[in-house]
Amino acid sequence: MTDQQDSPQPLEFDAAAVADYLRLHPEFFVEHDELLPELRIPHQRGDTISLVERQVKLLRERNIEMRHRLSQLMDVARDNDRLFDKTRHLVLDLLDAASLEEVVSTVEDSLRHQFQVPFVSLILFSDTPLAVGRSVSSAEAHQAIGGLLAGGKTICGLLREHELNFLFGESAAKQVGSAAVVALSYQGLHGVLAIGSSDPQHYRSSLGTLFLGYIAEVLARVLPRFATPLRSVR
Repeated sequence: MTDQQDSPQPLEFDAAAVADYLRLHPEFFVEHDELLPELRIPHQRGDTISLVERQVKLLRERNIEMRHRLSQLMDVARDNDRLFDKTRHLVLDLLDAASLEEVVSTVEDSLRHQFQVPFVSLILFSDTPLAVGRSVSSAEAHQAIGGLLAGGKTICGLLREHELNFLFGESAAKQVGSAAVVALSYQGLHGVLAIGSSDPQHYRSSLGTLFLGYIAEVLARVLPRFATPLRSVR
């Protein structure tokens, strides 16, 4: 036998119960006015739409749009919080580094694993070969990517083939669709830091690479402490 108490109540009963509740509590929507934009109360007369219904429709659409924008802003804020936290950890690790090897490995490992950057290139400028990382002479760097080193700002977008080959190597360069490049400049030029993505649109503006500029500023101040063979190019 079916238990009558377990059977679902018909929809008409629910609607009637709601109507009875609202009759007994006419102040309900005064205390819960946030529900008003969600109500649908048609004022149609044939094929016409009343001014009230049109206004309510517009308010509802604007409310939905504002909620969508707010959600996007919240997502951006959360992303920025995570990005700031990663950048802070990297900067502190660089300040704690006790050798050039630690500096290079800290930057490369953090960008690859914490920031999830698929292509990372840190090139130091030195007239003598260094025992760690990749180094080239300043003359060689200026000949290959001189245009990327001027100005002291992060350069983003599509790079030329020879620039990609110099920064990432010929094998990886074929997979880089867009890149961001910043010179390590502080009282001289000490190197260049570049990151890349297979997506041609990923690094389309400097707005999304502010963190790279911050890291480069710290790195440019830390490197001369350990890399005595580095030659500052003014």
